[in-house]
Amino acid sequence: MKIVYMGTPQFAVPCLETLVNGRHEVIGVFTQPDRPSGRGRKINITPIKEKALSYNIPIFQPDTLENVEVFENIEKLDPDIIVVVAYGQILPEEILRIPEHGCVNVHASLLPKYRGAAPINWVIINGEGSTGITTIYMDTGLDTGDILLRKEIKIYEDETAGELHDRLMDLGAEVLDETIDLIEAGKIQPTPQNHEEASYAPMLTKEHGRIDWNKSAREIKNLIRGTVPWPTSYTAYDGKTMKIWKSSVINSNKDYKPGIILEVKKDCVLVATGKNILSIEELQFSGRKRMSVNQYLIGNNIEANRMLGG
Repeated sequence: MKIVYMGTPQFAVPCLETLVNGRHEVIGVFTQPDRPSGRGRKINITPIKEKALSYNIPIFQPDTLENVEVFENIEKLDPDIIVVVAYGQILPEEILRIPEHGCVNVHASLLPKYRGAAPINWVIINGEGSTGITTIYMDTGLDTGDILLRKEIKIYEDETAGELHDRLMDLGAEVLDETIDLIEAGKIQPTPQNHEEASYAPMLTKEHGRIDWNKSAREIKNLIRGTVPWPTSYTAYDGKTMKIWKSSVINSNKDYKPGIILEVKKDCVLVATGKNILSIEELQFSGRKRMSVNQYLIGNNIEANRMLGG
């Protein structure tokens, strides 16, 4: 089949590779415009653009899909199907109607749970034990279309959002490949979503990473895991921002004031929470590198009985 592919970040790269290396023809790639990033505001191209350039596939980078030129470009390409993976925009109805076999989206959750921009982060923050990939036929809603295929995987105890992202990225390519083959063979059976079971995963901001020490140690650990590598979870110590990269939970029946540093060991900092104790094992202060507590305490000091937060 002739495919128009729409995607932007690294998550979308394995799906594009699978389509290009398979039996189908990718006739055009749509991705977000080049934008400045970083301290130097250097113009960076998207991972999908970089990959499409290596394949010599025609590339389109409109600021919006809501214009006549985009519609005409897609009509001229005359795709059998449009595949969308983390593109960054909802497709207007005029575009959805173009391909004979519809528009397929690859979403990194078990829909209808965790619709939206950041499902990988939120499944971990919320302490879910499993997640997966869902392919759907797209409609004009936010991840509301009929389900085509779903594959579920277990979330590991200490897995971060970054690590889960990489596993789902590869699983997404597998599920997409199977979905496209079933559509081409006429064997796909779309299933409407149960909208009453829907939940949402909004885009994260830096503020989402702020630690509330009144929450349980388990909830705080999940927040830390779910915000690695971005935006990362943080608190304040001695007026300085302290990011926490790795932690574990220690069970305790004792009642301490949440946020107080109970003990500083050679390889961890023990902090009271609303329930149980959080052991901080990797941290990062402003202007410093990420490091283990053991490394930080060589030449630096963290004092017991001080309060975190504020």
